[in-house]
Order: sequence, then C-alpha cells, then structure tokens
Amino acid sequence: MQIEANRAVHVVDDDEAMRESLEFLLDTSGHAVRVYPEAQSLLEALPGIAGCILTDIRMPGMDGIELLRRIRGSGRTLPVIVMTAHGDVPLAVEAMKLGASDFLEKPFDDEVLLRAIATALERREPELQDPALQEFTRRLDTLTQRERQVFDRLVTGEANKVIARHLDISPRTVEIYRANVMTKMQAGSISELVRSAVRAGIA
Repeated sequence: MQIEANRAVHVVDDDEAMRESLEFLLDTSGHAVRVYPEAQSLLEALPGIAGCILTDIRMPGMDGIELLRRIRGSGRTLPVIVMTAHGDVPLAVEAMKLGASDFLEKPFDDEVLLRAIATALERREPELQDPALQEFTRRLDTLTQRERQVFDRLVTGEANKVIARHLDISPRTVEIYRANVMTKMQAGSISELVRSAVRAGIA
C-alpha cells in the first residue's frame, strides 16, 4: 500500500467535469487518485497524504497560489503541479517561485500531464544539478543582448506588443527576436521556456 500511496495523485479543481476526467485518466494510468472540489478539503487531508498534488490555479475561495503557499508553510515538500488557463504565465511563474514542480496550460494533452506527474513523483535530486538545466543556462549565454532582453520579458508573461513598447522596437521585430530565442533555447513553447527559466532561478 505504501508504494501506491507514494504514487497517488491528489486533484484539486472546482470544475466537476474536470475532476471526473482527470480521475478517470489517472486511475486508468495506474495511479491512486483522490479528488477535492476546493483547496480547503485538500489542506484538511494534508497531514496524511503522500504522492503529488495537481491543482487548478484559479478557483473560488482559496486559489492555487494560496494553496501552494499554505502547503509549503506547513513544511510539506510534496510536489505540486499547477494547471493554468492559457495566458496565465505570470501566475505560473509566481507558483513555481513558491515551489511548484511544474505547470500545465489548459487545455493540455493527456500524455503531457502523465509525463509531468511521472517527473514530479520521481524527482529526487536538487534541480540545479539537472544536466538539462545546465544545458539551458549554457544556451542562454548564446543569446545576443537584444535576444536576452526579449527573453527576460517573455518569461514574465509580457505580450509581443508590450515588449515592443518597452524596447522601442516594432512588434514584428519582437516576433523575429522571439523566434530566435525559441530556436536557440530549443524550447517548444513559452510554457517550456518559462518552466526552465524558473527552475534555473532566472525568471
């Protein structure tokens, strides 16, 4: 039973359809699953749970950011994955700075979710020793000064138009720099770029 508990996934989401969908997916993938309709229920169960937590970030009452803050404040180090709406990059950055192990933008592919959970459950070593993060920081050094300026604003969630205004360049020029950044950093999405930047202590 202890092995099952260590691989359990605790899902917090106020959307009943989402809870049911995630419960079915995770159960059929071999995970023990427990679902919670709001954050307070998870906090009440927190002392006795193991595994990892998957929580929505925008919920009525206590949101995912405050839940994460409370979990860390309790001294528990359970891995927490947050689910965000498209465009919530600033919230995702805040969550990861508070200790979230990952974030997923809705809607997400089932395989992406299962990979994130597997990684969260298996992560043991300090992240800065991760060879992938060492490679990320090496690639960062290959950016030009302007590309780095665009990178720094991308990982805080700024839109192209906002970046253009701050850097006094056209949105089209930002798009070109943005494409260069994504290519040099070998990032498939802004989410991936942000995730690595936060883990490396850059964002």
